Amino acid sequence: MDPESQRFPMSLNTPTALDVVIMAAGKGTRMKSRRPKVLQDLAGRPLVQHVIDTAAGLHARQAVVITGHGADEVEAALRSRPQDLVLGFVRQEPQLGTGHAVQQAVPVLADDGVVVVLSGDVPLTQADTLRALVAACAGDRLALLTLEMDDPTGYGRIVRSPSGSVHAIVEHKDANDTQRAIREIYSGIMAVPARLLKGWLARLDNRNAQNEYYLTDIVKFAVADGVQVVAHTIRDAVQVAGVNSPQQLAELERAHQLRLAQHFMAEGVRLRDPARLDVRGQLLCGQDVEIDINCVFEGRVELGEGVRIGAHCVLANCRIAAGAVIHPFTHIDGEKLGVTVGEGALVGPFARLRPGAQLGPEVHIGNFVEVKNSTLARGAKANHLAYLGDATVGERVNYGAGSITANYDGANKHRTVIEADVHIGSNCVLVAPVTIGAGGTVGGGSTITKSTEPGALSVARGKQISIANWQRPQKKK
Repeated sequence: MDPESQRFPMSLNTPTALDVVIMAAGKGTRMKSRRPKVLQDLAGRPLVQHVIDTAAGLHARQAVVITGHGADEVEAALRSRPQDLVLGFVRQEPQLGTGHAVQQAVPVLADDGVVVVLSGDVPLTQADTLRALVAACAGDRLALLTLEMDDPTGYGRIVRSPSGSVHAIVEHKDANDTQRAIREIYSGIMAVPARLLKGWLARLDNRNAQNEYYLTDIVKFAVADGVQVVAHTIRDAVQVAGVNSPQQLAELERAHQLRLAQHFMAEGVRLRDPARLDVRGQLLCGQDVEIDINCVFEGRVELGEGVRIGAHCVLANCRIAAGAVIHPFTHIDGEKLGVTVGEGALVGPFARLRPGAQLGPEVHIGNFVEVKNSTLARGAKANHLAYLGDATVGERVNYGAGSITANYDGANKHRTVIEADVHIGSNCVLVAPVTIGAGGTVGGGSTITKSTEPGALSVARGKQISIANWQRPQKKK
């Protein structure tokens, strides 16, 4: 029977208790990193976190992570992140193979569930694929996720009986020449009733080329016990691709980003080049959004209708309202406080918005302007080479080039208030706490240490002196 044509009659929404077991004990020697392999980042999240998030999408009862190498670091990293399902840990010490790994999870698996076995270094399996695998299991079968590959070197081969049913999985190192010619491989992912899995795990031995306990050996036990072994076969290699080296990690990153790019374009987003997009968190886009090349999006980023993002921008944890334009080379990072950019605002190029920056509609923030923990009301402008920290800026304020708010006295932060329609000249220092009254003007080069009255012109600088025929000092010979 052609595995692609196999159909399983049960519903993909079969109400079965699911327990997900994630193997994450390996060292990852080829990564050449002090960080455990499963904590290497892909699209801004650890590899194993992608797997856990997929398990959460299955509405699993629990996810059990099997740790080993770097166990303390892996467990601490995952405990520090918010999780959408119950997360537990067991340890595999020493690491004696995949079967030995899953044996460590047996004490925390209830007999009434179906166990889905995943790998912590295979991050991009889709939840729909796993739902289909669980449906194939149907609570009484052993279901394997398989893949047809042009080059199956290194993977366990699916050996079928003449009728087309799965008869065995043979690891590459143990396979003969005929078996190595098989192109259908086992992905490392299975769904199996817990009550059957426990008995089969107890029968494993390590009589093989690697002297390890292979999880794949449970297939022959299932066949011997008369349990049907079925395969849900896919053609999408990315879903079952593992990471063992920096090269593979980079390849999977680009494959994942290209898939995201295709998704956004299908939703109407205009990407100048889909091969040059990096989404490392959650990106939400309104209608007619345009994104130029080499932009990076981290955390949660919302782009309103008609927003345009110039080339080489980095945006993290921010909300950009409709019609705003972010010019090239702008860096926006809201961290925990967030950043908002109002409708029709213009930001950049080469601008930096830091946590707590809140820009109102039609605000202009120009080149080499930094804004931190400050609010700018409608129409305020800081177009060149300026710093606004811990400031409240009113409507239609014009903030001159080279001006700064001196918000830190060496021990505490203080706030500057610039009321509506104020004009701040170039190269001014506003020493907080200070308020510049509505409609006032601060002359260029002034250092303002006291609050000013509305409508006043304030100048605070030394009187200009010119010395005629002055000679510069000469170097001593």
